[in-house]
Amino acid sequence: MITFSQRKDIDLAQLLELYRHAPWATGRATEDVQQMLAHTDLVLSAWDGDRLIGFGRVLTDYVYRASIWDVVVDPDYQGLDIGTQIMQHILQHPDLKQVELFWLCTRDKQSFYEKLGFTDKEQTGMVWARSKQAHLE
Repeated sequence: MITFSQRKDIDLAQLLELYRHAPWATGRATEDVQQMLAHTDLVLSAWDGDRLIGFGRVLTDYVYRASIWDVVVDPDYQGLDIGTQIMQHILQHPDLKQVELFWLCTRDKQSFYEKLGFTDKEQTGMVWARSKQAHLE
């Protein structure tokens, strides 16, 4: 039976294994993922017994904006609506009921997110990326 949880005390080895199947998340270090979880506002995970099979997380101010990150489902469980259920749990979460706008940064799986009501916005955005070698003084 598949269950869903908001707990943050996820076995990092299982989460890293799940990330291994996502091209945008390969190579993440255990320490970095541990810190990421500690600073994430909401975690939604899917479990088959004690096996982690799906994951998504949210950063938010709980009023105006929320950003959804790292939605991933184990390839063995894709096609079973687990990703849809993770997203529905996030979008309907009581703590997020006031949020006006959910942001999602992705250039793949557009059709999946459009089925959930997301629309592609032709807006100008900016990003600043920290170089691994350079640091601000």
